Amino acid sequence: MGNRLSKIATKTGDKGDTGLGDGSRVSKHSDRIQAIGDVDELNSWIGLLRAQLAADHALQAVLDQIQHDLFDLGGELAVPGFNALSATLIADLEAELEVINRQLPALKEFILPGGNQAAAHCHMARAVCRRAERALVALLQHQSVNELALQYLNRLSDLLFVCARSLAREGGGQEVLWRNRYQGTNPP
Repeated sequence: MGNRLSKIATKTGDKGDTGLGDGSRVSKHSDRIQAIGDVDELNSWIGLLRAQLAADHALQAVLDQIQHDLFDLGGELAVPGFNALSATLIADLEAELEVINRQLPALKEFILPGGNQAAAHCHMARAVCRRAERALVALLQHQSVNELALQYLNRLSDLLFVCARSLAREGGGQEVLWRNRYQGTNPP
């Protein structure tokens, strides 16, 4: 790969707009840039999660691939009309989700984000994934986007949920179960 970014501070965005991969310029407040930013933040949270895990942790390879997929998704969003995601990626997420979920007990209660640091970071990634999904839906209201992108984020949030459950239980830990403070009584 050649030098793609020889100059980082271009100053071309100093007035509140930014360039897309097709050469067009859009407001940094546009739905497209919001979606790109949310996907980038999601990728960053997954990077933080990976930094919490041992190098040989079973989730490292899965999360590594997800980070690359999210970078591709960002590329799709940055170049209107370009498609990088495929149905295979969604099938891969679904297969991994099934493997992890089979190892967990049935969920009988709502759980709260937490349990340990890795699980909490995974829940943060899941919440940001849902935000990125909402940003993509907003973008779809008036612009064309690869429908697989929306499916990918939807499956990814499910996968991150079961990963968080699994991580919370590692080393004998537990998930944090939600309890209603008025359970069994009449609320005031």
